[in-house]
Amino acid sequence: MKDPLSIYAPVNRAKLMVVAAFLVALIAVVDWVTKPYISLGFLYLFPIMLLGGFLSRSQILGVALVCAVLQEAFSNLPENEAVVRLLFSSAGFVGTGLFISELIRNRRIAMTHVEELEGQIKLREDAEEQLRSLVESSPAAIVTIDSGGSVLLANEAAQHLLAPGGAPLQGQGISSYLPSLQTVIKTQPSRSFRTALQCTGQRNDGEVFLAGVWFSTYSTISGSRLAAIVVDLSEDLRNREDLSLNYLLKNTRILMSAVAHEIRNLCGAVLVVHKNLSQVKELESNEDFKALGSLIQSLERVSALELGSTTQNGEVVELTSVLDELRILIEATYHESKIEVQWHIEESLPLVWADRYGLIQVFLNLAKNSQRAMTSTGKKQLRISARRDGGTVIIRFEDTGTGIAAPENLFRPFLPGAKSTGLGLYVSRAIMRSFGGDLGYEPSSEGCCFVVVLPLRDAVQEAVNA
Repeated sequence: MKDPLSIYAPVNRAKLMVVAAFLVALIAVVDWVTKPYISLGFLYLFPIMLLGGFLSRSQILGVALVCAVLQEAFSNLPENEAVVRLLFSSAGFVGTGLFISELIRNRRIAMTHVEELEGQIKLREDAEEQLRSLVESSPAAIVTIDSGGSVLLANEAAQHLLAPGGAPLQGQGISSYLPSLQTVIKTQPSRSFRTALQCTGQRNDGEVFLAGVWFSTYSTISGSRLAAIVVDLSEDLRNREDLSLNYLLKNTRILMSAVAHEIRNLCGAVLVVHKNLSQVKELESNEDFKALGSLIQSLERVSALELGSTTQNGEVVELTSVLDELRILIEATYHESKIEVQWHIEESLPLVWADRYGLIQVFLNLAKNSQRAMTSTGKKQLRISARRDGGTVIIRFEDTGTGIAAPENLFRPFLPGAKSTGLGLYVSRAIMRSFGGDLGYEPSSEGCCFVVVLPLRDAVQEAVNA
């Protein structure tokens, strides 16, 4: 239905003013030609009502006074009551105009407020629709749970994760699928909180899986609620454990080959002594001397396990991403220790040939060694740089620590006074050499500097094809 007050729209302002002026003039003329003692002044209310919708208060007052004067001038009424009539008619005209003005103003305010509400409702509906689409299309399972542990809402991914091919989750208890969430909703504090956990989940067919859950609690009129995002981490767990086993075996092989190298060196020295002693005739028939020879042969067979440098142990690695991962791993710890880390990484580093996991372990070992070395120093700064140098990429770890007292003893296992077993640098160099890289020490005027050398992918491929 059309709004009756729509005639006061700004587009009609000129028309209404013309009509109101015409009515005022017409009423004045008709009032003047009528017989005495008959007043038509009340008709001035109509043009005032037309003008009240868009005139200001002062303008309404002026028009009302003009109409009151015209009424008194052309009504042919007795003059002894003119002042009283002028006052009353002025008050009536002004009150009518102001009433219409306030009515229209309030109406406009109400309509503006209604339009704002409609806009907000539309925006909220759009946001709800987008949120609903996001939840339904999310690959992660999303559920909301009431204070009793019943599922209120669950998206398609949640249905597929917890009850594939089963009854809808809505209305079911979460305890049969994720007991930990049932415990949380039952024991949650009065205030809202959000956190993450890993727990055991169970599907409707009894299959158990490792669940990663990010959840938050909130309060509503109907009570507390819990919203959770759930993902299946079982495959990640299996991959992580398989990867850990593979690298454990690989690093054990590298360590055993490094130990075999040391044994071979010892066997070489013992073998020389054994040969010299074998020339002594008194020892030819000595059983202990023969047993010693057998022992040396056994040790030689053990030393045959030595693993030389080979490119078969590596793969193509993007060094920039490895350094980014290292940055994530160490910067928080270094910040807590008030150590400044400076990164000087050359742009567009080429692909290198290495073992990604082993490379990260070597970088972490060097970073932790630097952190320990700077514990008691005043200046705490680690500079990590990477640049291309011919057919290799050079990565330097330079710190402002206490330095190395005896550099000639580096990369030797089981050194007296070394932290832990002293195997860190020894194993790190063995890992680097297992895929054709190397780890070395450079003298520095302040602190110490370790250098990691990595062959380029192209250089390795050219060497293989040659």
